[in-house]
Amino acid sequence: MIEIVETEAGTARITWHRAEEPRLVLALSHGAGGGVEARDLQALARVLPGHGVTVALVEQPWRVAGKKVAPAPKTLDTGWRGIWPALAGMELPVISGGRSAGARVACRTASELGAHAVLALSFPLHPPGRPEKSRAEELLGAGVPTLVVQGGNDPFGRPQEFPDGSYDLVAVADADHGFAVPKRAAITQEQALETVTAGVVRWVGPLA
Repeated sequence: MIEIVETEAGTARITWHRAEEPRLVLALSHGAGGGVEARDLQALARVLPGHGVTVALVEQPWRVAGKKVAPAPKTLDTGWRGIWPALAGMELPVISGGRSAGARVACRTASELGAHAVLALSFPLHPPGRPEKSRAEELLGAGVPTLVVQGGNDPFGRPQEFPDGSYDLVAVADADHGFAVPKRAAITQEQALETVTAGVVRWVGPLA
């Protein structure tokens, strides 16, 4: 089911993947360079409803409008705040999540929106080749239970680069920022996505 939501940043779109007997809602937004068709978002939308988690794939207003470049972080946060009432309207705990830029938005807004937890997929810890430009403060400041799922070869931050903190981390061997793995990798593309989904399923288990 598709739901259109008006926000102060423009028109957003939610695609609902509903569990039969939901106990949680997992809201996931896309990154700055792609949409909700990303392989990890689609995999979670297929798998999580079978575990009692309704998945809401959220398209930010800039993406709905057909723009190719994401706006400033403040505008992304405004769009996310605008869709939150629709997510919370199911009267279930809401996990705020996203990939890349969407993960940053989820971390920045979690406390103020009352998110139950945060799922950060491919958190962009720093720009490629610029480890000194760390965004760890956003991740560490989420203020709620947080899971990071990170590719082992992500140029925006490999798992071993992440600082110590009160969050969980699942590493996906050989995967890049989009969780793609090369043909020479020790795991297949299917196995990489299974690592993502299995890690999230384990993590959400105790959250309900």
